[in-house]
Amino acid sequence: MRVLVAGGGMVGGELVHRLTENKHDVVVLDQRKEVCDALYAETGVVAVHGSAERIQSLKEAEVDKADVVVAATGSDANNLACAILARSLGVSRIIVRMRDPAYEEAYQLAGVDSILRVTDLMVNQMMTEVEQPRVRRITTIGEGRAAIYMVIVPREALIAGREVADIAKDRDYPSECVFVATYNQEKEVFSIPKGDTVINAGDELFLISNPEDITQAVDFLTAEKK
Repeated sequence: MRVLVAGGGMVGGELVHRLTENKHDVVVLDQRKEVCDALYAETGVVAVHGSAERIQSLKEAEVDKADVVVAATGSDANNLACAILARSLGVSRIIVRMRDPAYEEAYQLAGVDSILRVTDLMVNQMMTEVEQPRVRRITTIGEGRAAIYMVIVPREALIAGREVADIAKDRDYPSECVFVATYNQEKEVFSIPKGDTVINAGDELFLISNPEDITQAVDFLTAEKK
């Protein structure tokens, strides 16, 4: 996949590294020459020195060849301009990093496909770290509205020996929190759980949940025998 990343700062730069590691064809566009030089030296990507809000810079970065444009500069005004210009030049998929929620309607009117709300992502992650040290957040999905979490079942857990279907219908377990995978370290077995899958002590459980439900889910899954 060919990806144009507009903005090579902390967020955009990390994205460039991840995308190149996953063998994507990446072009980065940044108005700071030192950032372009550094990303080229570190990753070998095509680095264009220019401004994301200028049509000439986007053309120089061959935006018309991109499958996806990610506008990740530190300015919503620049990201919005980049999105509008990229769409006018035929890009079919546009993702933006939003810092100020006041820009959300403008992004929607511009036809942006995905809006990543930086503040929401950070707050949700910090809340999880503060409230639930027993759970690890793997990744966010749905623009930060939900996430995949991993929790380890304690040795004396009350749920040990119960089936997934039985747990899911328990009134104390949040219905919107869904099991997506289990990993048994002792047997080194990774599986996609079904209704009759038995949860064992020591299992690593992978869940999809919104941030509001994860506390209740983890309390239930890690409750131990007295």
